[in-house]
Amino acid sequence: MPQSFDELNPCSALTEIARDFHRRGWMAGTAGNLSARDRQNPASFWITASGQPKGRLDNTDFLRIDLGEERVLESFHDSAKPSAETAIHRVIYQLFPDVNACLHVHSVDACLAVAHCSTDREELPLPAVEMIKGLDIWEERPVVTLPLFANLVDVPTIAAEIWRRFAAVPPVLPALMIHSHGTTVWGRSLQEAYNRVEIVEFLMSYIARNR
Repeated sequence: MPQSFDELNPCSALTEIARDFHRRGWMAGTAGNLSARDRQNPASFWITASGQPKGRLDNTDFLRIDLGEERVLESFHDSAKPSAETAIHRVIYQLFPDVNACLHVHSVDACLAVAHCSTDREELPLPAVEMIKGLDIWEERPVVTLPLFANLVDVPTIAAEIWRRFAAVPPVLPALMIHSHGTTVWGRSLQEAYNRVEIVEFLMSYIARNR
C-alpha cells in the first residue's frame, strides 16, 4: 500500500482502498461504492462500476461520470454501468467544490448503531470521544450528530433529499448515514477521505458496542 493514496492515479487508489475495506468487512461482496474527482477534468469523477466484487477490483472497473449531467464520459468496458449510488456522489461533489473523494461503505457496526432509531430519524448523536478530532471536531465536549437519511429503493430520491437538507444547512461532519445501509464519507483528498472513513467506522463500532 502506498504511503498516501494521493500518490496514485484515482482508479489505482480506489482499487487499493476497495481491497482494504473489503478485508475489513466494510465492502462485502459487491456492496459499497467509491469515487474520486478527476484531476485533469474536475467537472467529472471516477466511480466504481456496478456489480463488481470489491475485493477483486482492478483499475478498469471504473467509469468517469459528468458532474453536471447523468452521463458516462469514459469507460473501460462497454458493459460497465455506474454504481447505483452515483447520484449521491454527484450531489456531494456539486455541493462541496473542495471535495475530491467520496467513499461509501456497508459495515455491520454502522447498521447496528442506528438499529434502535426510527426510520424517519434524521440525526444520530455521536460520542464525545478523542477519535472525533479526526473529523475536525476540536471542542472539549462536542455535541455532534451524524445526518441520517431514509433508505429508499429510488436512490435519486435519497440524493435529492441530501441536496435539500445540506444546501439549506451545511453539515458539520463530512459524513452521512443511510438507515440500515451504510455510511458515506468525503474529503478534500483521497487520503483524507480514507482516514475519515476509519474514524467514522470507529465511532459506529463504539455506538454499536454500547447499546
